[in-house]
Order: sequence, then C-alpha cells, then structure tokens
Amino acid sequence: MAEIVGPRLYSCCNCRNQVALHDDVISKSFQGRNGRAFLFSHAMNIMVGPKEDRQLMTGLHTVADVYCCDCREVLGWKYERAYEETQKYKEGKFILEKSKIVKENW
Repeated sequence: MAEIVGPRLYSCCNCRNQVALHDDVISKSFQGRNGRAFLFSHAMNIMVGPKEDRQLMTGLHTVADVYCCDCREVLGWKYERAYEETQKYKEGKFILEKSKIVKENW
C-alpha cells in the first residue's frame, strides 16, 4: 500500500516550525547573508520585522527581516520595495537562507 505523503515543505532549522512550501520556490540561485538562499513567493508561520533600506548585490531595496514565529530565529528577509525597475519582481517575495531551513516530506 502506498504511503500518503504530504506536501514538500521547508522548516526552521532550529525548531522545525514549517515556514514554506516547496511549490512556492521561485529561484534557488539567490545569495543571503550567510551563503545560498531561495526566493519564495510565500512564507508562513513567520514574523516580519521593521522595514529598512539595504544596499544589496542587486541595488538598493527596502527589506524587512523575517523571523520564525516559534523560536525567533532570523530566516531571511522580505522584499518590500525595489528601487530599480529590473528588480521589481522581488517585491512582496521572501528570501530564506538555505542554512536556516531544512526539508520535510521529501
């Protein structure tokens, strides 16, 4: 009998709180503070910190740090605003650092 398997997820590496669905991955070729990062269209069970302007590799953006709502681990950030036209597609999207998330149900 085949096992019933739920959706493939990413969870906080610290407490295993589910924070994103694999189906919401837009790109796996982003750079975070501590190495590789994934761009997601949505994130869940997170808290969004205050907005601030940051100079990133692709220019100036308004971003807000993203925290696990259970253990408060910083997982990445949310793009609130992109100042360059070519970066506008990132607005409202989430960066989650590969080192801060783990795969579930793979």
